[in-house]
Amino acid sequence: MSNTPEAAPISRRAFLGRIGALSGAAVMYQAMSTLGFAAESSYRAPIDLSGAPRGTSVLVLGAGLAGLVAAYELSRAGYTVKVLEYNQRAGGRCWTIRGGDEFTELGGFRQKCEFDEGLYFNPGPWRIPYHHYGVLDYARRLKVPLQSLNQINDNAWVHSTKAFGGKPQRYRHVRSDFKGHVAELLAKSVNQGGLDTALDVEDREKMLEAMRTWGILDKDYRYVASRAVDGSRGYGVPPGGGLMPKPELSTPLDPKALLQSGLWKNLVTDHDYEMGQAMFQPVGGMDRIADALYREVRQHVQFGAKVVGIDQDDRGVSVSWVDAAKGGTPKVATADWCLCTIPLSILSQIPMRVGDAMQSAINAAAPYVASTKIGLQFKRRFWEEDDRIYGGISYTDLPIGVISYPMEGQNLPGKGVLLGGYAFGPNSYTFASLDPQQRVREAVRLGAQIHPQYEKEFENGVSVAWHRMPYTLGCFAPWPGDTREKHYENLCRLDGRIALAGEHASRLPAWQEGAVLSSLDAIGRMHARITSTGEKKNG
Repeated sequence: MSNTPEAAPISRRAFLGRIGALSGAAVMYQAMSTLGFAAESSYRAPIDLSGAPRGTSVLVLGAGLAGLVAAYELSRAGYTVKVLEYNQRAGGRCWTIRGGDEFTELGGFRQKCEFDEGLYFNPGPWRIPYHHYGVLDYARRLKVPLQSLNQINDNAWVHSTKAFGGKPQRYRHVRSDFKGHVAELLAKSVNQGGLDTALDVEDREKMLEAMRTWGILDKDYRYVASRAVDGSRGYGVPPGGGLMPKPELSTPLDPKALLQSGLWKNLVTDHDYEMGQAMFQPVGGMDRIADALYREVRQHVQFGAKVVGIDQDDRGVSVSWVDAAKGGTPKVATADWCLCTIPLSILSQIPMRVGDAMQSAINAAAPYVASTKIGLQFKRRFWEEDDRIYGGISYTDLPIGVISYPMEGQNLPGKGVLLGGYAFGPNSYTFASLDPQQRVREAVRLGAQIHPQYEKEFENGVSVAWHRMPYTLGCFAPWPGDTREKHYENLCRLDGRIALAGEHASRLPAWQEGAVLSSLDAIGRMHARITSTGEKKNG
């Protein structure tokens, strides 16, 4: 370590933390790997609900993924199941919009999708990480075919209206140049003794070797134009055949301009646990998973049922509901037990007989995150034909946030549908203040700053403002501040004969895996309670 007596050595873990704070997750991950560190959903196998008492009934509220999973497993185990669902379809936020589909938002905005046959848009979940084992297992068990989804595409764009004259930059250029410039700075620091208190001689040698390899530095630890760099960021003129022009070196972005651009903020996706590769999606639309579950339990599902009251006593549960479209006199459904998967944004408005702890947890949920997604159909797949972008995501500081490119139909002639915008927070509210077609036109106007082909090639579009959808009033449960610490366990505990489930009752908010795992956990504990008490029913 350092020869300076006053220098206090720091641990390797602290050193890695400093790298992370200074340079981001990508550099820290490389350093972790070099120094011998680096590590890995709780789902491992189908749930075992054996020994279900004959005739015991469970009422499931909501036919989103959590409700469908519960209905599927409980009915297979021998429970008598009834599902009440607000919509006229199953899946909840696991939803795919196709040509001819119609839906209405709060405020009366009604839309009819005009996409061509075979084209679709996922306004809710649109990707499944490889480690979301529960969702993947249900897709496998129910024979729902999946395809890879390119979360990261080095040829996609990163864009800022404040940088490089508003000209989009290739993701691979930003990624390669940023890590190269950072590696050069770290190598200089190591060579100049700036990290002597953190690293011994052997560590310094390894770190220099790692930075030269990872950052593609030359023998003097500089990140400059070279054939090796072109192998990462791409060529100025690519290699050809015959008498085509010779390859030319590309020019790295100026380090100061790149730093000031903020485009490097989009690089975290490379090493984000939830967003990294490999990612999947069902062939033909995300709702294929919900549809497969629904086919198994359709005889138990009542559509168009708006829950208006939930009651319980020591003998069972009764739920009042009305026709979601017409209203009218409430009807009552009864059961021995109840699993409620209604989003907290809605459930907090429904009278329910539960203890103070659970009610406080329900009420503590902040307003769900506002989000607006926009699907755009174009006459041709110009992102592939002109820009050579096959799948993946382009990022921008424009209100649309991102543009995501479809995996279906790649490299084929014809039309295609892009995710033309995924807005959150204030940007989502701004979009939602417009009527649906104005939102679509605004997404086209903004997207044209990245893809000039937009205006000429656009045909039609559809938009979904999640905080205007009457059955969710938002995108997902955010659990802000310390509310999870105070209320999460009380939300998830059984309260008499009622349990809650859904992404809001998980540590994976916004993901389908959270809904699946919370559902399995809740019905597992409910089953254990039922079997331990020896409850029996005659029918």
